[in-house]
Amino acid sequence: MSQRFRVALNGYGRIGRCVLRAFHERNAAFPFDIVLLNDLADRAHIEYLTRFDSTHGRFPGEVRLEGDALLLNGQPVRVLSAPAPGQVDWAAHGIDLVLECSGVYHTRADGERFLAAGAPRVLFSQPMASGQDVDATVVMGINHQQLRGDERLVSNASCTTNCSVPLLHLLDRALGLEQVFITTIHSAMNDQPVIDAYHHDDLRRTRSAFQSVIPVSTGLARGIGRLLPELEGRIQAKAVRVPTVNVSCLDITFQAARDTSAAEVNRLLQDAAESGPLQGLLAYTELPHASCDFNHDPHSAIVDGSLTRVCGSRLVNLLAWFDNEWGFASRMLDVAGHYLNVVQHLARNH
Repeated sequence: MSQRFRVALNGYGRIGRCVLRAFHERNAAFPFDIVLLNDLADRAHIEYLTRFDSTHGRFPGEVRLEGDALLLNGQPVRVLSAPAPGQVDWAAHGIDLVLECSGVYHTRADGERFLAAGAPRVLFSQPMASGQDVDATVVMGINHQQLRGDERLVSNASCTTNCSVPLLHLLDRALGLEQVFITTIHSAMNDQPVIDAYHHDDLRRTRSAFQSVIPVSTGLARGIGRLLPELEGRIQAKAVRVPTVNVSCLDITFQAARDTSAAEVNRLLQDAAESGPLQGLLAYTELPHASCDFNHDPHSAIVDGSLTRVCGSRLVNLLAWFDNEWGFASRMLDVAGHYLNVVQHLARNH
């Protein structure tokens, strides 16, 4: 009989809550249960924000507190409030994998604090400071097969990396990518104030999130280069935050190595969405959508083929939507499930 692994969430903000909720909403056979969450918020607040969500609606089922546990449709998740990962005895709770969703840890030293406290392995919901800070950075559908099971620190990259890398990998193999420029058009995030406030070293991020389109820094080009080293040095990126609460898009422009057409590019993307390793991760549409249509969409990328353009015969522009919360949380669960299946296979063969 297959082992049921025990998974913990560290951090219960936007991604942590989406991960737990997607675990209960998605009809997927995960090899684990989420049995523990650690967050500094008051338990009554945790229960309330699990039950009601302004972006994703009400939790579809029963949510209630019982002692130190949050019960979701009768399934208990123990709630802790340790301020640092080293203050949780992960081993005492029988945890097999920690999903680090606080977003505040970015180095190997940070990860080793989890390991020293008894966590056998950690999956981070953010890219790390460098590729050397984790044993693997994974984008589902691209390199998840490379996990061996003996990794202890793994990153799920970023929502923009999960959207862009499958598209660039596919297009580079089919057309050759000589240069790529990506503009991320991203919904507002919780590192921005609702009204102007002194809270960030980036002066633009001291401005009201809901009154301006705000340029911000991005490490997307660096993250893509880690996963697709053949493209390193050929990608540039910039990002702007826009006054919406969820769903973002990538505006991707590239110079192809050979002549192509909008019809060929769209055919490549549509075929990949319908079959092959990107099926279920990539979607394709030509309907006249707006961003809100993709709220709660689990795909990593949804290509809007009606907006594909080719200038001359080699300069190509396309647009891909993604739910930066729900899509990314869905990939966290997929990677966690695959990771633990590989761990189990490794254990059986030793």
